[in-house]
Amino acid sequence: MSDRGAFDTNVLTLTRFVLEEGRKAHGTGELTNLLNSICTAVKAISTAVRKAGIANLYGIAGSTNVTGDQVKKLDVLSNDLVINMIKSSFSSCVLVSEENEKAIIVEPDMNGKYIVCFDPLDGSSNIDCLVSIGTIFAVYKKTTDGEPCENDSLQPGRNIVAAGYALYGSATMMVLSTGQGVNCFMLDPAIGEFILVDRDVKIKKKGKIYSLNEGYAQHFYPDVTEYLQKKKYPEDGSAPYGSRYVGSMVADVHRTLVYGGIFLYPANVKSPKGKLRLLYECNPMAYIMEQAGGMATTGAMNVLDIQPTSIHQRVPVVLGSPDDVQEYISIYKKHNK
Repeated sequence: MSDRGAFDTNVLTLTRFVLEEGRKAHGTGELTNLLNSICTAVKAISTAVRKAGIANLYGIAGSTNVTGDQVKKLDVLSNDLVINMIKSSFSSCVLVSEENEKAIIVEPDMNGKYIVCFDPLDGSSNIDCLVSIGTIFAVYKKTTDGEPCENDSLQPGRNIVAAGYALYGSATMMVLSTGQGVNCFMLDPAIGEFILVDRDVKIKKKGKIYSLNEGYAQHFYPDVTEYLQKKKYPEDGSAPYGSRYVGSMVADVHRTLVYGGIFLYPANVKSPKGKLRLLYECNPMAYIMEQAGGMATTGAMNVLDIQPTSIHQRVPVVLGSPDDVQEYISIYKKHNK
C-alpha cells in the first residue's frame, strides 16, 4: 500500500494565502476575488501554452498590436482570458492591456474599485522556439470619485496595491506581492492549485550576472557602455560578470530575482525613451524588485516614482541587486550631469 503520509493535507495555496493576508488587513475581500480571477486566467493560459502546438494556437493571428509586435494567436487568447476573468470578479473598473490601444472601461453592472494593468503574454515572440513566456500585472485602487476613465490608470507605481507575474517555464510559477514582501507559488497540475514554495523572497545584495541585449551596443549611450566595460573587464582584478539574456522580460527578471545581478533595458540612440512599457511591464517588476530588497531605476529616478502620461508610455529600466543598480546609477549620473 502506498504511504499516505507523503500527501500534504494542510497545503498553503495562493487562494488561502491571499485570504489570510486580506483577513490580517481587515479587507473587504474584493482584492482576494480579483487576484483569484487572475490566477484562474493564468492557469488557463498555462494549459494553452503547454498545448500550443496541438491546439493549433501556434502562428500569427494576422494583425499587429499597438506596440508593433506581430500578434500570435496565443496572445489574443491570453488577452481575452485575462479580461474576461478579471471582469467576472466584479472587482475592477478600468483595465489596461498591452494588446488594447485604449483602456477598457468595465460595464457599470460589473465594476469594482480596482484598476488592473497587464501584459497578458509577455515575450510572445518567443512562443515558436519554446522559450519561457509570462503574464505581468499590477493592481491599483481608483482614487477619483467620478465615472471610471482611462486617466484613472495613470498612477505612479508607488500606488500599487498588488503586483506580480506568472512564468510559463519548466513549471508554471506565480510571483506575487501585496506590499508585504514577495512570495512564489508553483502550479501543481495534479490539484490545479498554486502552492506556496518560497516565502518572503529576498534578492542578493550583489550578483554576478548582467542581462541586456548587446545587439544594440552600437546605439548604447556612454553610461551603459562604461558600465558593461566594468562588468567584463573589472579594474579591481575580481572575476568578470557572466552574461545571460533570454529576451523574455519575465524570464530575465525572474532569473535576476532568484540569482541576483542586474537586468538592463536602457534607453539608446534608436529608442531614446526606452522600449519597455511603464504601466504593465516596468512598474510591476519594479514593485516586485523593491519588495524583495532590490532596486529599479531609469538612471535618473526610481521607476515607481514616475508619473505616467499615457497608458503605453515607454521608459528605460535597470533593475536587480541593490549594489549593482547603485553602481549603474553612479555611472549614469557621471555622464548625465
